[in-house]
Amino acid sequence: MKHYKIPISSQTLVFSKSSFQLTQIAPNAPRAIYFNDDVYVGWVNHGQYIEVATVDAQAGPLFYKLSQEDDRHPVLELQKEECLVCHDTFQTSTAVPRLLMLSVLPNPDGNALKAAALITNDQSPLRERWGGWYVTGTHGKQQHLGNTIVRARADDIDDMKKFIARMDLSAGANVTDLSKRFDTREYLSPHSDIVALMVLGHQTHVHNMITSGVYEIHDAIEKGLSGKMAEIVKDAGERIVRAMLFAGETPLTEPVVGTSAFASEFMSQGPRDKRGRSLRELDLKRRLLRYPLSYLVYSKSFDAIPDGLKDYVYRRFREVLSGEDTSADFGHLSETDRKAISEILKDTKPDF
Repeated sequence: MKHYKIPISSQTLVFSKSSFQLTQIAPNAPRAIYFNDDVYVGWVNHGQYIEVATVDAQAGPLFYKLSQEDDRHPVLELQKEECLVCHDTFQTSTAVPRLLMLSVLPNPDGNALKAAALITNDQSPLRERWGGWYVTGTHGKQQHLGNTIVRARADDIDDMKKFIARMDLSAGANVTDLSKRFDTREYLSPHSDIVALMVLGHQTHVHNMITSGVYEIHDAIEKGLSGKMAEIVKDAGERIVRAMLFAGETPLTEPVVGTSAFASEFMSQGPRDKRGRSLRELDLKRRLLRYPLSYLVYSKSFDAIPDGLKDYVYRRFREVLSGEDTSADFGHLSETDRKAISEILKDTKPDF
């Protein structure tokens, strides 16, 4: 954690059996995930390994395991096949790794009812997020799937979303103390902060859009598809632009407040413009970010996007932020938003 400069406040806790160390994971023994902009660390209490995912500028997510045994010379072991059983997008002829944040319907043992899961990102309705996760924080009358054990039979669930819509989620709402659910003293933090969970869902989505775009470009080059390159760049670029500008983000209807120092520590990082504004400023009243352009624009993976694809992304940023693009996809951005984001980028992102 210290080596990668990952804050303890980033801790999120998942109790569904969604790791290769699944036998050690349960509602009374959740798996802890810690993260910064480029690295994710998974820790399982009494597990054999620490799990590490780093986002490589060229290759996308790389998955490692590190033995938890006391060793003077610990070695990170790269995992190429075992992790890609789940973490492969299957988009191209070669493996395209992805980061997964899944919402499931967990039974009392932490097993997912049915082989069904929803990917969690900015566009996910709050009610469908974080099934199989612990969530600490307040969010008013809004409800989510976190902190909930589903006591039903798999046969009772023909449509996951319809089943969730019928569920009473009040018992899992506005939880600020997890100590009655498991022994929080065995973890670095007693929290599974709702703000950290929201940020995690956003950045895994953006990382995945960047990775898939880069792999699609490389795949097209290897296959000699130069005649289709413009179309491939456009499709990949639009996915990146939409993800980074929060197109389709589910709006908040009431303020969200976490229980740890994550929000303040997150906002304290990153470059600021001449007026002291930052893309890491959180809103948490109507949406995640005050200025809705992803802070991952400063990441190594974004900087390493192939020139043709990055040129397309920057051109589309300019079209949206200048007001030239008035499509409904970006209707959530007010004129004030667009002006502020453009000014922040000009001051903090030289190649923009």
